[in-house]
Amino acid sequence: MTGSSTQGIKTVLHPVSDLAKAKAVYAALLGVPPQTDEPYYVGFETEGQHIGLLPGGGPQGLTSSLAYWHVPDIEAKLAEVTAAGATVQEPAHDVGGGRLVATVTDPDGNVLGLLQDR
Repeated sequence: MTGSSTQGIKTVLHPVSDLAKAKAVYAALLGVPPQTDEPYYVGFETEGQHIGLLPGGGPQGLTSSLAYWHVPDIEAKLAEVTAAGATVQEPAHDVGGGRLVATVTDPDGNVLGLLQDR
């Protein structure tokens, strides 16, 4: 192990078929209005968590929820998990504001998200 620890799961994305209906449910569940409210993405921030809603699964084509592990060094963590047997599905890339994301699959095909804020 290289010591590049995780900071836990802080971001979870959910694919939704009806953004307006999902937004209402998540606002009621979380007790806060969305911080980001766009036709392509609705995001909520509460209790140190970010919950995102992606209509139609978004550009990633998600068919199930995706949890992102926050890490201090995404490239180091990618190297660490691939050396341990994970396969890179989506290499690290900037999604805006200096935020880097990547996804890997574990040996059973489960998708794991990695996220680094600069």
